[in-house]
Amino acid sequence: MLILRPTFRPRRAVHAEGVIGLSEASSPEKPQQDEPRRVPALVLSGFLGSGKTTLVQRLLADAAERGIRVALISNELGELGIDRALLGQGGQSYIELEGGCVCCELSDDLLDTLVELKRDIDPDRFVIETSGVALPYDTQLNFWREPACDFIGDDMAVVVVNADQLAEGRDLEGTFEDQVQSADLMILNKVDLVPEEDWPAIEARLREIEPEAPLVRAIRGDVELDLLFPPDLGELDRRGKTPESRPHSHEHFETSEWNPEAGTTLAAIESFLVEADLLRAKGFVETDDGPRLIQLVGRRIEATVPTETPPPALMGRVVLIRRAAPKH
Repeated sequence: MLILRPTFRPRRAVHAEGVIGLSEASSPEKPQQDEPRRVPALVLSGFLGSGKTTLVQRLLADAAERGIRVALISNELGELGIDRALLGQGGQSYIELEGGCVCCELSDDLLDTLVELKRDIDPDRFVIETSGVALPYDTQLNFWREPACDFIGDDMAVVVVNADQLAEGRDLEGTFEDQVQSADLMILNKVDLVPEEDWPAIEARLREIEPEAPLVRAIRGDVELDLLFPPDLGELDRRGKTPESRPHSHEHFETSEWNPEAGTTLAAIESFLVEADLLRAKGFVETDDGPRLIQLVGRRIEATVPTETPPPALMGRVVLIRRAAPKH
């Protein structure tokens, strides 16, 4: 059964093989012929390290092949621009919002950016990749604000979930719960990191948090991409009362930057990250084996060769994310 927050938009159907938990739903009424073209929007959310950027890479490649104009807004926690380098993006169709979350501190910036992209690009689709600690529902509320309500069509909150995180029972409260409970569609990603016989158990754990949103499994974000946009492609009328924000807990996180010297060994990098009590780390390092993209998610550390040479300004810079110390 597909639950799409009935307080502010009608339920709809999503059809594809391999989706767990779908049902029929009525489609929104068509707009009047003289109304402006509305643009559908995807809010792509998920906890730190769930694999959102990899999924965005697939979305952009698919859009380029099909001639679909996508306007991408990336909300990165930290201010280095690592995701821009990984996505290989530039120009008017990509805007990065840094230094906060689009669901709260940067909500006005998000609204201004949507207006700018609609005016300058007139895209076929909007994609908002939130930071790993942002809340998708509160991000979606911005679509009801003027003037975005005049051109944003239907929208979906797709939440990417790290199967390995579920299997370890790590960080499944607070922000994670709020994200998952806002999902119109859940992608259980990185299932290859968990033995197949454990999949039913981790899915059951996820269903305890969100029992009704449809669920698909994925490895490296490889899903049917048409699932990520509503089938009516933008026919929602947003005139009327703006929905209210639901009660939620917004945890506090802090970021810092680590600058390992060129030639640092992978063993030294791993030793530092393991001892740093981190939720997430991401950045480029010139190791003794050459440039590497360094990523930490939970207890898992990866060092991979970048697909493209990163900008020199990003080498030797790693963003570290941890929970903020409680204030007394």
